[in-house]
Amino acid sequence: MVEVGMAFLSALLGVVFDKMASPRVVHFISKQKSTKKLLKKMEISLRSMNMVLEDAEEKEVTNPNVKMWIDELKEVAYDVEDILDEIATEALRCQLRAEFKLVAGNVRNFISSSCLNPFIHRLEPRIQEVLDRLEHLAKQKDFMGLQVGLGGKQYPERLTTSYVRESDTFGRDEDKKKVIDLLLSFDASGNEMCVIAIVGMGGIGKTTLAQLAYSDSRVKQNFNLKIWFFVSEEFVLPMVEKSIIEAATSLPCPEFKNPEEVRVILKKNLTGKKFLLVLDDVWTEKLDHREFLGQLLEYGARGSKILVTTRNKSVASAMHAIATHHLKLLPKDDCWSLFEKHAFRDGSSINADPKIKEIGTQIVEKCKGLPLAIKAIGNLLWSESNVERWTNILKSNLWNLPMEGTYILPALRLSYNFLPSNLKRCFAYCSIFPKDHIFNKDELVLLWMAEGFLQQSEIETMEEVGNHYFDALVSRSLFQQSSRETNSGFVMHDLVNDLAKSVVRQFGTDSLKKIVKMTRYVSDFDESWGTFQNIEADLLKAKQLRTFLTLKDYVLYWEIKMPRTILCLRVLSLGSMGFRIIKLPDSIGNMKYLRYLDVSFAIFNRLPDSICNLCNLQTLKLSWCSELDRLPRDMWKLINLRHLEIDPTPKLKEEMPIKMGRLNCLQTLSKFIVSKHDSASGSNIGELGKLKNLRGNLVIQKLENVRSADDALNASLKDKGNLEKLVLEWNISPKVLGISESQRGVLENLQPHENLKSLSIKR
Repeated sequence: MVEVGMAFLSALLGVVFDKMASPRVVHFISKQKSTKKLLKKMEISLRSMNMVLEDAEEKEVTNPNVKMWIDELKEVAYDVEDILDEIATEALRCQLRAEFKLVAGNVRNFISSSCLNPFIHRLEPRIQEVLDRLEHLAKQKDFMGLQVGLGGKQYPERLTTSYVRESDTFGRDEDKKKVIDLLLSFDASGNEMCVIAIVGMGGIGKTTLAQLAYSDSRVKQNFNLKIWFFVSEEFVLPMVEKSIIEAATSLPCPEFKNPEEVRVILKKNLTGKKFLLVLDDVWTEKLDHREFLGQLLEYGARGSKILVTTRNKSVASAMHAIATHHLKLLPKDDCWSLFEKHAFRDGSSINADPKIKEIGTQIVEKCKGLPLAIKAIGNLLWSESNVERWTNILKSNLWNLPMEGTYILPALRLSYNFLPSNLKRCFAYCSIFPKDHIFNKDELVLLWMAEGFLQQSEIETMEEVGNHYFDALVSRSLFQQSSRETNSGFVMHDLVNDLAKSVVRQFGTDSLKKIVKMTRYVSDFDESWGTFQNIEADLLKAKQLRTFLTLKDYVLYWEIKMPRTILCLRVLSLGSMGFRIIKLPDSIGNMKYLRYLDVSFAIFNRLPDSICNLCNLQTLKLSWCSELDRLPRDMWKLINLRHLEIDPTPKLKEEMPIKMGRLNCLQTLSKFIVSKHDSASGSNIGELGKLKNLRGNLVIQKLENVRSADDALNASLKDKGNLEKLVLEWNISPKVLGISESQRGVLENLQPHENLKSLSIKR
C-alpha cells in the first residue's frame, strides 16, 4: 500500500500549505518578523520534501529506511498543522477578548500589546524544534538519494481484455442478461447519447460482467464492429482513437500529427457500421470526453453503443449514460462455488477434507461477497492441503495487510489514489471505525468539520460541503448503504476498511491498545476497558491525539479527568448509554482546540462554566442528560457553535442563558426556553429572532400569553427558511388562550415558509 500512504501524505502537506496561507495566520504574525521568517523557512523546507515524494514512493518498496523517513515526515506535518491551528486559535481568542473588554477603537492595540508577544515567545522555540527535525529529514533525504521528479506513479499491473472464460464466473447470469438486453435495446437516433454504464466497487466484477456481455453470441451478431479499450487512470483520447482505428481496419494505426486527420479516419471507418465500444475502468468526468463519445456515436450506424465500467456513479452521469446497471455483491452460494473453483485442484470440494471445507466456508464469509477477494484467497490456498495452514489463514489478519500479488488492495488502491485531494483525508479518517460499524452521514460530516477537513465557501456551509463529500464517497462505492439500517446507516466493506487503515497506518486506530506516540485518531473498540486508570494509561501513549471517539456501550462511571494528551483534542465523544460521566472538570476549558464535544447520557446536573472558554467549539451534544437542569450563563461566548443538541433533557427547565442571539452560527437548537421578562439572567424571545441560520426542528417552551406566542412565532419564522418543524408550548390553558383563533392566525402566517412541514401548539 505504498501509494495510498504517499497520497495521504501529499494531501496532508497540501492542507498544511493552505493553512500557512490562511488570512488569520498571515495577519496574526504579520508584524512579528522573526516568527514570519521561521514559518517561511518551515514552508520552504516542507515544499522541498514534497518535491521528492514520487521518488520516495518508488524506493519505499525496497528500502525500509525510506518508509521510516516517510512516517517521520507525516509526524512533522501533523505537528506543523498543530502549530498553525494554535496560531489561528490564539488569534481568535485575542479577537474575542478585545471585543468583550475593549471598545472597537482600541482592538488593534489590545491584540498587539496583550496577546502577541507572550504567545510568540512560547511559539518560536516550537517552530525552531520543527525546523531542526526538518533539517534532519533533509539530510536523510540527501543521504538516501531521493531526487526531484525521478519517481513515477506505479499503478497496478492490470490490463484487461475482452476475453473471459464463462466457466470461471458464477452468479452473474441475471446481471449478464440485463446488460445484454440494454445493449440490444435503446436504439438511438440523432444526437442522443447511447452510453450504458456498469457501476460498482473495486473488485466486484464489473470487468468480468462486461466481458461476458461482449463475448455473447447475440451481441456478436448485433454489432458489425466491436472494440475493447482499458482506460484506467487516464482517459487518453489519442490512444482510444488509435485502438478504434486498428480494430476497424485490422491494421496497425499510423502516427497522425494532425488531430483533424484522425477524425477523418475515424469517421471513414465508423460510418455505416453498428459498433460496440467498451471503455473499461473509467475514472475521469471531463466534458471533452463526453463530447468525443457523442461524436463517435454520430459517425456510427443507428444502434451503436458504448459500454462503460466505472466505480463512480458520477462518471456515468458525466457520460450521460441512458442506463446504469449497479452490480451487487455475489450471493453466498455463488461465493462458495467461485472459491471451490480457485481453492481446490479439481475445482470441487467433494473429495476435500471435511475440516478444510469447514474452514473454507468461514474464510469465504470473511470475503463478504467480493469476487476479487474470493479469487485471491482461493488462489493463495490452491496448493495447500494442510489443515493447520488453512486454520492459520482463517485466524490471521491477512486481509488487514498489503496482499502483494493478489490484486485485492491494488484494485482498491486506485479508488483512493484517484480521489480528489479534499476527499482523501475525509476517507482516511474513517479508519477509526471498526469493521461492520454502521455510521451516520450527518454525524460523520460533523466529525470531518471538527477536524478541519471542510472549508466553507461563499455559497455553501461547511455542512453542505461535507454532504457533497460524503455523497462523492458513496458514488465511488467506498461507502455503502447498510442493509441493517434504513436511510441514514452506512458501512464500509471490510476491504475498504482495510484500505483506510493502510492509508493512515499508525496515525489512526480503532483500538486503545494499539495507540502509539504517532496516533492522532482513536476509537474504543476493545472488548473490555477495565478501569479508568487503564484507559488513561493508553491515552497517555499518544503524543497529541486529535480524536477520541466512543463507539460501544460500557457500564463504566467516570468522574472525568484531563490527561495531558487529550488537551489537544478536536473531537471528544463520550456519548454512550453505558459510558456515564458523573462530572466534567473545570479543566475542560483548557481544551482550546476542541470543536466537537458529545457527553450525551451523562448524569451530571451542570456543565462547568469554563466550557464557555472553548471558542472553537462547533458541536455540543447534551441529549439524554437526564439530570441536566441548566446551561452555563456565558454560552454566548461560544461564537463558533453551530449545533447545540439539548433534547431530550427532561430536567432542563431553566430559561436560556443571556445573549443567545450572539450565536449567529447556530444551526441546530432543539429547544428554546423563554425568559419571562427582559432580565440579566436569561434570554427573551427577541434573542431567538437573531438566530438567522436555524434549521431542522425547534421547540419553544414556557410561553405565557397570546402576545408571547405571536412574538415566538415571528421570531421563529423570520428569515429562517430552513426550519422544518416548530412546536410552541404554553403554560396556560387552551380556554384562556383561545387556541382555535390563534391556530388560524398561525397557519395564515406559514405561507411564505414553504420548508416548514409541521407546526404544533401544545399546552
